[in-house]
This record gives sequence, structure tokens and C-alpha cells, in this order.
Amino acid sequence: MQDVFVIGSHSTSFGKKPDQSFKDLTRETYMGLLEDSGLANGDDIEFAYFGNCAMHGAKQGTIRGQVCTIELVDEGLFPKRIPLINVEGACATGSMAFHSAWKDVLSGGSDLAVAIGVEKLFLPKAVKSPEMKKKMMKGFMNGVDNFDIERITEEYERAADFVGYKFETGVDRSFFMDTYAVQAQMHMKKYGTTQRQIATGAAKNHNFGVDNPLAQYRFPQTVEEVLDDREVSFPLTRSMCAPIGDGSASVLLASESYLRKLPVSVQRRSVRVRASTLSGGYYRDWDEPSLSRVAAKKAYSMSGLTPGQVDVAEVHDACSFCEIYQVEMLGFCEDGDGGPFVGGGETALEGRVPINTSGGLVSKGHPVGATGLSMIHELITQLRGESGVRQVEDARIALQENGGGVIGLEEAACSVVLLESF
Repeated sequence: MQDVFVIGSHSTSFGKKPDQSFKDLTRETYMGLLEDSGLANGDDIEFAYFGNCAMHGAKQGTIRGQVCTIELVDEGLFPKRIPLINVEGACATGSMAFHSAWKDVLSGGSDLAVAIGVEKLFLPKAVKSPEMKKKMMKGFMNGVDNFDIERITEEYERAADFVGYKFETGVDRSFFMDTYAVQAQMHMKKYGTTQRQIATGAAKNHNFGVDNPLAQYRFPQTVEEVLDDREVSFPLTRSMCAPIGDGSASVLLASESYLRKLPVSVQRRSVRVRASTLSGGYYRDWDEPSLSRVAAKKAYSMSGLTPGQVDVAEVHDACSFCEIYQVEMLGFCEDGDGGPFVGGGETALEGRVPINTSGGLVSKGHPVGATGLSMIHELITQLRGESGVRQVEDARIALQENGGGVIGLEEAACSVVLLESF
């Protein structure tokens, strides 16, 4: 097997883009990717993976990537006859596309493979209606086991009863925020984690977002402002929860032999993939570590790296409690110490391991199919030393953790990727 390198990455800005279509967003990130890679066209790309979750709501399924790239093919920008596989895995969709492209190159099956993630959740004003909003919220429920919805509901009712809370869902929020709220309360009961510690992480990420031109939310937040915001599902306030949005992101992966043929300017900005791992969720015991620990251990073993060597990370903070939990699962601190770790500033820019310098999902936004690749784009930017005032000094090793869907008290799928500056 051969080393795999990222030679290009791109992300659009995230936000409400009602007048941009799925095809528009695909074109924007793909053209940005070619420019970043120094390529005039995609003639050398041998395999493509296209991630998306919501296009079926626009009456387009099964051949989503083929449809969204066909005009690029017509114009000679995207290769003809290229095999393209459509990928869907809830919030981990983009990471699954990345993992698939990485395996193609790692195995020697391809010298150049692309992963694209595209999501559109806001419709033109003319199409908006209360019924459409209900349809959108219902669509998010595709990330749970709808064949046995009673099982997951009973699991969270039992967990909520344990912490002295009533598990309730609402039409004004996603089911996932209610599940995260119960998980947070369990952590609070077991380890003494506080709402203020969660708010500290949220405020930190919102303040990172101010300096990220791609972020959906670009306003500063104090800890008090986060705590005083509207309650979504205790202990989570609105500022602790990721907004939905539109956007796209992409990554181009190459073999070392292909990389060596490229200009020195491209080689210098390339980033080595040290590991890419996936794990699956199940109905775990309450005291059992989550699937992200499994994926992280596989990644550390594959790369020969340790948690202490990670200089910067992007973790899946669909709500801000997730950052507290994931610093434990990823080995940055001991189990139960996530609250003090985040609350004490260890994930800030000058902390032990800066996390979510992009602003995280709570500030950068969360267009589901594009999220995982956008996290990798942020880390590529950090490892290249191109992050401006958000730059982590001497960043050399980066980690991405991206979860998707819900099964029991954890996600249905999880990605962990380790990257190294070249």
C-alpha cells in the first residue's frame, strides 16, 4: 500500500442560500478544488464519491452525484465515464466519501480520487411553507431507526428517568437535540459537569467563527450570553446547538507517485493522511465508551501517533456538550475530565489542544452532507499555515472526529481522520 496525500481542499461558505441549487453548490466547491489543487480540469481523476442526504426531498435520488456533475462533464471540467458512487451516512456522509476515496488511493486502485459533499436545506422563499418545514424536520428523522422508533425512545426515557428528567421531543427543535440533552445530563450527574462548562466551549467556538469567513454565524458570544439564550432542551441553549444550512466541500486525494509529478508549489501544500477510520454504533451499556473511542484507537494504532501529538482538532459539536464528551473519547483527557478541560480553556487557541478553530458546527454551520469534508478542509488550512488569526502555531498533526445518526446513546457512525503536514 502507498501513502495518500491531500493535494487540494475547498469549502464554500455555509449559511442560508435559498437561491443556489444543488448543482450550483457542487460547481462552486469543485471549481474551488481545482483551483486549490493547481489543476486546469479533472481529467486525471479516476474515481469520485458524492455525499448528500437531503436531495431526495427535492425529488432527486439514486444518481445524485451524476446529476450534479453532468454539466461539468459537458464543459470538459469533470472527467467523462468516471465511476461515481453516491454516499449517504447522516452527518458522517462527507467523511464516508473521504474514507472511500482514501481507500481507493491507498490500495493502488486509483492515483487520484475526489470526495464531494453537498447539502441544501433552505428552499427559495416561494417554496417555503409550514408544511415544508415539517417535511424538513421529518427528514432529519432518517438518521434514526424508524423501523423500531419505540426502542430508541424507550432507551432515552429510561436514561432521562435516571437523571430525574422527562424525555420529551418538540416540533420546534430536532429530535437529536433532545437526545444530546439527555446524554449531557447523564454526564453532569456522573461527573459533575456544569452547564457553564458547556457554555464556555460554545462561546469559544462562536468567537472562532467571527474570524472564519466561511462560517454561518460570525458574531461573538460571551459565556453569559450563551447561558442566557433561549433554552432548547436543558442544559442546551440555542447558542449551544448547530444551525442547519446550505453548503458544499470537497477534497482531492492523490498517491505519492502522482504527487511527485506535480509542481513543487503543490507538493509543498500537500498534507499526508496518516489514518482514516470508521466505526459503527449500537445500543451500548451506559458505562461503555462511545464508538468515537473505537475509531480513535484504530486511528492512533494505524498511524503510530498518540493523543498527545495532536496539535489541532475538529470535533462534531452538533451541540456543545459533544466537545466535552469527545475530548475524553479521543484521549485528550481522562473520562469525566472533559468539563474542566473545556471549561478551563484547554481547547482554546492557546490551550493544550485547540479544537474547532473553524467555529465548530455551532458557529460554522452544519449542512449535513458537507460537514465532514468541511472539517477536513479546516484542518488542511491549519496544517498549511493559512488560517490567519485562527492559526495554531506550528500545527503539524491534526485530527477530525465526525459522527452521524443516532443508535442508542451514541451515533450510528463515526469517522476519525489523522492528518500530517508534508
